[in-house]
Amino acid sequence: MIRSMTGFGTADGEVGSVRVTVELRSVNHRFFNPTIKLPSQFTRWENEVREAMRRGVTRGHVTLTARVSQTAEGSDATIDEARFAAYVARLRELQQRYGLADTLDVAAILRLPNVVASAEEDEQTGTAAALVSIVDRAVTALDDMRRNEGARLATYVSDRLGVIESSLERITERAPERLVEQRDRMRESIRELADGVNVDEQRLAQEIAILVDRLDVHEELSRFHSHVAAFRDTLRDASGEGVGKRLGFLLQEMLREANTTGSKGNDTAIVREVLVIKEELERIREQVENLE
Repeated sequence: MIRSMTGFGTADGEVGSVRVTVELRSVNHRFFNPTIKLPSQFTRWENEVREAMRRGVTRGHVTLTARVSQTAEGSDATIDEARFAAYVARLRELQQRYGLADTLDVAAILRLPNVVASAEEDEQTGTAAALVSIVDRAVTALDDMRRNEGARLATYVSDRLGVIESSLERITERAPERLVEQRDRMRESIRELADGVNVDEQRLAQEIAILVDRLDVHEELSRFHSHVAAFRDTLRDASGEGVGKRLGFLLQEMLREANTTGSKGNDTAIVREVLVIKEELERIREQVENLE
């Protein structure tokens, strides 16, 4: 199923003693273009996060934002009582040795190194695998939304192709009639110009053949139908590979055939249908630019 390059996904979970929420937002881009915003304690795992994103997204500008919040178990600071007692014993010893006042400031002791284990230190007990697991779930949620949006775009594009096919059918019906009219008009014009003088029928047949070849759009219509069929097949492609670039190429080929048909048409009805086709191709192009 094709995917849109626009989507949103989120997931949360625990990494160490903190709860992490990961959000992914994506918009269209020619290539895979990630932007990663991690809290400072997780920046060392940026490469692992990028690879997790790359596994789930092939094209698009994808912004990942991770936020942390302290869990209930890890919200209180932890006091290392053994270290606290060791500091107290050492301070008592210094008081006796140097005759200092027999009072100790508890707050000052708590500020000594490694007495209090901060929440930030607890966070370091997390692993890259725990963070990547959350990213993987966020990527899955993003992919689900991109698939749903891709299905909607595929339906829209298919409807527009239906309009194009209807115009092609009308051109196909009109083209032979137009050739006959042009042939008869040419014969009549030559007879009027000859004004009773005998006309070389063989030379006239050659000129008519040249005119028919110049105005015939059968090959252009045949190629156009082939491109439309290939476009529909690509829309139904279930391989999981990105199809946006392939569809963009087919659109260019269809536009080329439309322009050639219009220039060779030399007929009001055909030109009118060509304009309809080009309008629909432009509508399709705007949507294809957003397909992965």
